[in-house]
Amino acid sequence: MKKNKQKQSQSSDISELWSGQSIELLKQLHLVTADGKINADTRRKLKQVYHLVQFIEPLIRGLFARKNAPLLVDVGAGKSYLGFILYDLILRHHSAGQIISIEAREELVQNCLKLAQKEGFERMDFFAATLEEATQDPRWKNSPPDLICALHACDTATDDAIRFGLEHQAEKIVLVPCCQAEVSRQLEGKSPSSIMGLWRFPLHRREFGSHLTNVIRALFLESKGYKVTVTELTGWEHSLKNELIIAEKTGQLNQRSQEQLQYLINETGVSPKLLRE
Repeated sequence: MKKNKQKQSQSSDISELWSGQSIELLKQLHLVTADGKINADTRRKLKQVYHLVQFIEPLIRGLFARKNAPLLVDVGAGKSYLGFILYDLILRHHSAGQIISIEAREELVQNCLKLAQKEGFERMDFFAATLEEATQDPRWKNSPPDLICALHACDTATDDAIRFGLEHQAEKIVLVPCCQAEVSRQLEGKSPSSIMGLWRFPLHRREFGSHLTNVIRALFLESKGYKVTVTELTGWEHSLKNELIIAEKTGQLNQRSQEQLQYLINETGVSPKLLRE
C-alpha cells in the first residue's frame, strides 16, 4: 500500500504541461516518460525550464518588436532542453527568428540535430564547439546574437558566456550560474584582517565565494553598459542553483559599478577569470 501511494505522489498525468506543447518532443527529451507521465525528476526539470521561459519570453517579444528575425543563442546547451522548449513554445509561432545551441560534446549535438529535423524545427541549429572556439567563429559577423542564455553553465563557463555576449554586443544576456568554485578556491589562504571572518570556515568560504562570484558578474555587466536584474529562478525545492541574472544592454558604461567592482577585488584579493583580459 505504501509503495502504491509513493508512486502516485511521484507520477502524474500531463495536465501540468503548458498548452500547445509537443508531447512527443518532451518524451524525446525525457521530460515526460514514455507512457506520458511526469515523475518527480521530470517535474523538477520542467519547473526550472518553464520558469526560465517565463522570464525569457518578454525579452524575446521585445526583440521581435524591434527586428524581424532575432537570433537566440543557448550556450553550454547540453541536451538543449531550453532551446527546444523555447522553439516549441515561442519561435514556431513566428515566421522568422532562429535559435543556435552551442555545445562542446559532438554526440549531444548530433542527437539534437536529429531531433530538430524530426520535429521540423527548421530554424533551430547546433554548433559543436567550446565557447572560446565559438566566440571567434566568423558566422557572428553577419548574424550577431541578440539574446544569449546560459542555463546551469558550470563554474567559469558562465563567465565564458558573459564574455561571448559582450564580444558580440548581445542585447540581452540571461544566466543561471552553477557550481561557482573558482573564487572560493582563490579565497583559501587569503585573510585580510578587516573581513577575514567572512570566509574563515570552509562552508562559509564556499557560500561566500559563490555569492561573491555572482556579485562580481553583476557589477562587471553594469560597468560594461548593461542594466542588471538579479532574482530567484524558481523554488529552492526544485534546484539549489537558483540565482537568475538578466542583463539588458543600455550602452551606458557605469563608472560607479566599476569602482565598486575594483573595491571588492582589492578587499578580497581574488582574480576571477571574468576580469582577466
